[in-house]
Amino acid sequence: MSYNFGCPALEILSGYVGATKGKNLSVSLYLPLSGTMSNKIQHTRFVKETALSLGFDFCGIAKVQKLDDDAYRLEQWLNQGMHGSMNYMENHFELRVDPQKLVPGARSVITLMINYFPSERQNENSPKISAYAYGKDYHEVIRNKLQSFLRSLHETIGEVTGRGFVDSAPVLERTWAQRSGLGWIGKNGNLITKERGSFYFIATLITDLDLQYDDPFAKDYCGTCTKCIDSCPTSAILPGKVVDGSKCISYFTIELKETLIPAEMQGKFDDWMFGCDTCQDVCPWNRFSKGTDEIAFTPIAEVINFSLRDWEELTEESFKRIFKDSPIRRSKFSGIKRNLKFLSAMGTDQKFQPIFADSLRK
Repeated sequence: MSYNFGCPALEILSGYVGATKGKNLSVSLYLPLSGTMSNKIQHTRFVKETALSLGFDFCGIAKVQKLDDDAYRLEQWLNQGMHGSMNYMENHFELRVDPQKLVPGARSVITLMINYFPSERQNENSPKISAYAYGKDYHEVIRNKLQSFLRSLHETIGEVTGRGFVDSAPVLERTWAQRSGLGWIGKNGNLITKERGSFYFIATLITDLDLQYDDPFAKDYCGTCTKCIDSCPTSAILPGKVVDGSKCISYFTIELKETLIPAEMQGKFDDWMFGCDTCQDVCPWNRFSKGTDEIAFTPIAEVINFSLRDWEELTEESFKRIFKDSPIRRSKFSGIKRNLKFLSAMGTDQKFQPIFADSLRK
């Protein structure tokens, strides 16, 4: 089992709303009808069409229940220290495994997914940045969509209690995505869809609405493939769909707040400066990935075009201006400089040596 720590990491039946993407589709206003079943059908249809209208690619719905199996696995993962110094993951344990603790009276968990796969890639001579951080901060983009979603529910259906979450809250969103029929959890801990791979942000909306539930995704299409396990630069992906977060490059380059990165990681970062996509890049299912339609996730020019020298010469003032709406600001200027120096000093790739030499002279 793996859990989000700032980097994100999806057979769609009626839950696949992306099938009509690109068509002129207006959302009908389904007002409550007489009869519980009629309401449930109408409300479910409205939920899925609203998801599409707001730019989400997938929408699935699961019945609220306590995640007892996940609770056990999460407890084991935490007890083994696989969360590293991310002590916040020990907090709100009951909230993570019981949606009714987050939303009293909750009946349904709506899972929403939006593609972030970039249509452009970075300059080859630049330290690598995870694709999720190419554009604007997804937390803000998706949070605004969730607020619009809830407003639509109130305006059309009436009094609805609900809360929206984007991976920073105590919700096991990948488990709910699988229970909503959207995909399976791969060996790398990511949710994978047969249609488009795994480059998706996942959000959840927990509500007291009584809706029609999608069938859980029952199959695992990873088969005997172990490419993600074999390719992980730091051997953080273990058997049994367990990811040791304390060994993940994303943890070291984003979540670790210490001044120095452990020396035992030297030579293992494969040029990753912010996050890591290796386990997704090698996944065969991601050959089906297509560029995102979400304008907010259009890559920032500097992310695509910056060279090694540009990153080295970047000032804190410029960093704050360029990346003010970017997930990259999570590492802060000092974290990016630390990561650059680590790559320069410890990397085996000669292209980083000029940066290291300059750093020593300063």
